[in-house]
Amino acid sequence: MTASLVGTAVEFYDFYIYATAASLVFPSMFFPKASASAQLMSSYATFAVAFFARPLGAAFFGHFGDRIGRKSTLVASLLTMGASTVLIAFLPGYATAGWIAPFLLCLLRFGQGFGLGGEWGGAALLAVENAPPGWRGRYGMFPQLGAPVGFIAANGLFLLLGLLLTPEQFKDWGWRLPFLSSVILVGVGLWVRLKLTETPAFKAALAEAPPPAVPLGEVLTRYPLQTIGGTFAAVACFSFFYLATAWAMGYGVSNLHYSREAFLGVELGSIIFLALGILLAGWWSDKSSPRRVLMTGAFLAMLAGFLVAPAMGSGSLLAIWAFLSLALFLMGFVYGPLGAFLPSLFPARVRYSGASITFNIGGILGGGLLPLIAAALAARGSLWPVGLYLSATALVSLIALYPLKARAEH
Repeated sequence: MTASLVGTAVEFYDFYIYATAASLVFPSMFFPKASASAQLMSSYATFAVAFFARPLGAAFFGHFGDRIGRKSTLVASLLTMGASTVLIAFLPGYATAGWIAPFLLCLLRFGQGFGLGGEWGGAALLAVENAPPGWRGRYGMFPQLGAPVGFIAANGLFLLLGLLLTPEQFKDWGWRLPFLSSVILVGVGLWVRLKLTETPAFKAALAEAPPPAVPLGEVLTRYPLQTIGGTFAAVACFSFFYLATAWAMGYGVSNLHYSREAFLGVELGSIIFLALGILLAGWWSDKSSPRRVLMTGAFLAMLAGFLVAPAMGSGSLLAIWAFLSLALFLMGFVYGPLGAFLPSLFPARVRYSGASITFNIGGILGGGLLPLIAAALAARGSLWPVGLYLSATALVSLIALYPLKARAEH
């Protein structure tokens, strides 16, 4: 449990410092002068690159995770993510390098997504394949808790730098420090993971039969319903998270003209409710079933989409904090049980590939383009389409979960 939590916390820290910088720094740093909204949308486009890399990473690392084991694959994914993150700290800006600057940014962002594509599935299996009977939901929530832990570390560091540095210092070099500090965190993650042994489920699968030659091919041909259903079941958690973090941050600073520090404080105050939602959802999953918790969360999340316009358009930081806290709390119910639910859809011999590919393609559909789409919808002058879009993603997940009942619960 510790290894799954520490590893995903490091990985998500790397991912989130990019999301925060994409809202606060990268628009003016890496793109030519234009309107503020055009620069922000260009920055969000690079943010989306990692989501399209994640399924490729899921297929690559899933292949080796199902064939040679969870441990070495998790170490490799962590190194890939960490190296890509640290190198971002050394990139030149557009004023210095022209088009080469955003090109290199996209290349390293691709590396981040490729590494994270192999991270989550392995961390989830590490937890649930070591869980005692009746504890899969609570063990499976530990890699999910890496999300709020990584987010608090990332945004907390950005907030601290904003308080200690002048705006000019932060823009010139301060934003690079969170990327550099990833070296320390990756070192801690590697130290923990190198102490691991293989999970009992993987050992049992190897003892029963040789590993499949192409695990992903077996997933797609033998488990199409589980693959499609699991993919769309993951859509809601990504849409809610990236609307409540990346898009809300950009909208609050650029459109509502709050200071960076003020909005980071709001985000940090609301992310605690994500952790609370994950903890409650993990406990409830073991008392009922992960699927039942996910469906309840998706239904409530669908209703919460109608609060986007009145809350974000109110101009009140208190109202915005209340909405973001509610959205992230509900996200805990559509995210926390996924650590137990998605692996349960596939047998151990192809579980790494199956859980990874469904989670990461769900990330493309739910979160990859959401900041860009939400920014474009909001630029038309109304926030109601943004809320409706959010509700639609929750409805998609709710529908996808229904036919998975038999396999998910037995």
